[in-house]
Order: sequence, then C-alpha cells, then structure tokens
Amino acid sequence: MAPSDGTIRLTVAQAITRYLLNQYIEIDGTETRICGGGFGIFGHGNVPCLGEALYPHHAEMPLYRGQNEQSMGFAAAAYAKYHLRRRFMFCTASAGPGTANLLT
Repeated sequence: MAPSDGTIRLTVAQAITRYLLNQYIEIDGTETRICGGGFGIFGHGNVPCLGEALYPHHAEMPLYRGQNEQSMGFAAAAYAKYHLRRRFMFCTASAGPGTANLLT
C-alpha cells in the first residue's frame, strides 16, 4: 500500500531492479537498455530477494543461473566486449570463495 504523499516504497532489491531497467543509451539514433540481464548463483550469504525482484521482469532483463562464478564473470565480460562496452550484464555470487572466483 502506497503512502498518501506519493512516496513509492521499495525494497533495496526492487530499487536496484527498477534503476537497471530505466538505464538507456542511444547508439546510432536507437535507444537501447544498457543492462542486458544478469548471471547469478543464489545461495548462502547471497541476496535471494534480488532474484525475487528480478523475476517479474525476466522478459526485459533475463537472469541466468550460472554453474560457477568464473564462467559467469567470463560470460559477462564477453557480453560487454561484444557490445563494444556500451552494454553490460551483472553477476551475483554468494559470500565466500565464490566471490573471489568471480573476480579472478
């Protein structure tokens, strides 16, 4: 239920999702969304509410489940390179060694 003063109440995950959905770039006269989606492994220490916030928008911003963090990082980097670094995909990982694997 929204407050009467026009304030929109969102969780942090919903706010991040809304922010990413509203970021566009104009390339050769065509406006396109900057974020192409994401990769995620949802487990202990990770934010499952982010997956819940992204689910209603899976047509506009798909979320792919990765098998390991390194492959998600490589896929996101390849996506950005393919799109000449004008678009990106995000990655999420659980706390612990998975995050180190994502970054290295």
